[in-house]
Amino acid sequence: MIPETQTLNTKLDSGWLTIALNRPESRNALSAEMVEDLIAVLEAAAAEKEIRGITMCGNGGTFCAGGDLKGFKEAFQSDNPDTAAIEASSGRAGELFERINTMPQVVVMLVEGAAMAGGLGMVCAGDVVAVTKDAKFALTEVTLGIPPAQIAPFVIGRLGLRTGRRLMLTAARFDGTEAHRIGLADYVVDDAVGLAAIEADIQRSVRRGAPRAIAETKDIILKTPHHSAEDMRDHAAQSFARCMVGKEAREGIAAFLEK
Repeated sequence: MIPETQTLNTKLDSGWLTIALNRPESRNALSAEMVEDLIAVLEAAAAEKEIRGITMCGNGGTFCAGGDLKGFKEAFQSDNPDTAAIEASSGRAGELFERINTMPQVVVMLVEGAAMAGGLGMVCAGDVVAVTKDAKFALTEVTLGIPPAQIAPFVIGRLGLRTGRRLMLTAARFDGTEAHRIGLADYVVDDAVGLAAIEADIQRSVRRGAPRAIAETKDIILKTPHHSAEDMRDHAAQSFARCMVGKEAREGIAAFLEK
């Protein structure tokens, strides 16, 4: 069951979960409460076999402005700052990005308005990204005197070392058209109507796939860069065997042969 939260709007429709960041008054900045809400919803969704896919978006015309700077100042920049608490908070944000990255379902990011700093990091952790042409992006952390600490692996993973380091070190700003050119976005459209059309197409494609096969495929994709060729052969063989003897493959292969 998907938990109720204060900072998110969630909707489950025909096996597809939509998670809308809902702090429009702060441009959907990632507060500590929102981080906890997102982790709770995603952990619950990961355990729900009937959920075929997840869409993440932002309410109020903005995806996410990044970390909650007002909250940072109030909680972390007192006369006697608690560095252990700061480290724990940063680590928890890292857990959120990793949770998005490793969801067994396909995670679709729909971006209109701004996706800045940690918001851009969330986008990089998704599987499929669609943006509007006028969406705004930047990794602004260094301009604030802090590093893009927890999102760096996901930025590099999606954009590569060359582009990732340029964006993180220069805080360069770019729009949706450029996001598509550099590989951040898979699709670029004119407006929210275009995003809805792309999402519908993605949903149709995902529903053609078998849920366990998709989950196993994501696991193989994520493990491939970090293991030796020999280890990956063994892991892939085990994954293939698990699926081959399962209900999905039995039904899928039989249906194909009956055509």
